[in-house]
Amino acid sequence: MRFTLRRGAGLATATAALVLPLISTAPADADPDVTQLARTISAPAVKQHLQRLQEIADANGGTRAAGTPGFTASRDYVADKLRKAGYKVTIQPFEFPFFEEHSTALMQQVSPEPKVYAPTPPDGSAVGEFATMTYSGTGDVTATLQNVDLVLPPGPTPSTSNSGCEASDFAGFTAGNIALMRRGTCDFVVKAQNAQAAGAVGAIIFNEGQEGRTATLRGNLGTPVSIPVVGTSFAVGEELSSPAGTVVRLKTDTTSEIRTTHNVIADSKWGDASKVVHLGAHLDSVLAGPGINDNGSGSAAILEVATKLSKIPTKNRLRFSFWSAEELGLLGSEHYVASLTPAERAKIKLYLNFDMVASTNYALKIFDGDDSDATGAPAGPPGSDEIEKLFEKYFDTLRQGHVGSDFDGRSDYGPFIDAGIPAGGLFTGAEGAKTPAEQALFGGTAGAPYDPCYHQACDTIANINDKALALNTGAIATAAVVYAFSRDLPGPDARAAAAALRHSDSHPHGSPTS
Repeated sequence: MRFTLRRGAGLATATAALVLPLISTAPADADPDVTQLARTISAPAVKQHLQRLQEIADANGGTRAAGTPGFTASRDYVADKLRKAGYKVTIQPFEFPFFEEHSTALMQQVSPEPKVYAPTPPDGSAVGEFATMTYSGTGDVTATLQNVDLVLPPGPTPSTSNSGCEASDFAGFTAGNIALMRRGTCDFVVKAQNAQAAGAVGAIIFNEGQEGRTATLRGNLGTPVSIPVVGTSFAVGEELSSPAGTVVRLKTDTTSEIRTTHNVIADSKWGDASKVVHLGAHLDSVLAGPGINDNGSGSAAILEVATKLSKIPTKNRLRFSFWSAEELGLLGSEHYVASLTPAERAKIKLYLNFDMVASTNYALKIFDGDDSDATGAPAGPPGSDEIEKLFEKYFDTLRQGHVGSDFDGRSDYGPFIDAGIPAGGLFTGAEGAKTPAEQALFGGTAGAPYDPCYHQACDTIANINDKALALNTGAIATAAVVYAFSRDLPGPDARAAAAALRHSDSHPHGSPTS
């Protein structure tokens, strides 16, 4: 059957049809009431959660980013829904480096030749001659610029400059000056911290100068420093390096500090606790917007699945996690996985990730668990291919096209894959451009971004494709129910291994920061 969404045709009816494949894919011993209940997991209910997340963002400066009141309110909304549904909810705290640039930076040469350099604004809408580095401190300083171990012109090989990488580079540095350093060899933060330790009141790091390393640096220090730090193009840095005694004004307006945020982890009271079926989505947005597609869509979808399945006694334990600080580098999921004991990690039999499942110019992408698309991307741990096949079967049953998506490390499946846990999930595309082949399968506009509002203020409730949301909600419900009741979860067949130990005659089955 092919799903066609008609304007005004209730998404409840549409999504109920989408979970009909549960009848054919659910285990034979599944309670019929389960498949009936799964039909009630509908896109309109998911949209209600999305509307609430939009209201939270509207009441909190237009954002739900980690470390902001908008995220705290989002966390509380999700946790309250899960507790009321009967889950054991854990609010897991962790510290992370928070950064926000409040206004556009300023950099000007005061003498010997007055000059104002073009800035890169906080929203990145244009790239100027310099940019505030992420985790730069705040300040407004006017001081003499002092070169730090500069070798100019640059040599032919990238990352051979050692400028500012060692404390000894600052021998003779005058405290109260601004340090001028060149990219190369070590992380930006090492250069900035060495400058700060030497008494610099600010730091300018310019690109190294070889082909491909001349543009304005938009670097990430990775951890907060207290002095203003900006990156510039090679041309600007070279210009500032001479003559000696150049005076520069440097002004940044940031918050750069360590804050505490939280993951929300919900465990069902049903099922074998040694066989955990784990679904996850990141709850935080970027600072620039409310993040309703990225990733309100994945969070709202698994929240609705969780609430609808909460009363059903399952064979395996269901766990739903809502990660924080994904947008800052998968920090929440990394913290969670790193905090697990080996025994706890072994209980998680698979992880399903849902990050952006309703992009307006969508493609239905399934994570390629075995690199069957032959892109050369890393395959997931054994069992990831089985997860991929389940989602493929779901969409094939609907006669709905689908394509693969590489495990490229950009979302919260990454820490689970690194821990050897089978993983999979769905994705509808971010800033990349839709291909003509995808346009033929899904409609929309080839050559345009899957999500034209990716990481922008316009990622609002209006930035949701209802058809994609309905299709993926059905797929998520299918996977949750199938794995909640399956006796043979993805990955190596543990039953065969156990049988081999019992019967000696049986045969086990085989199966830029710098």
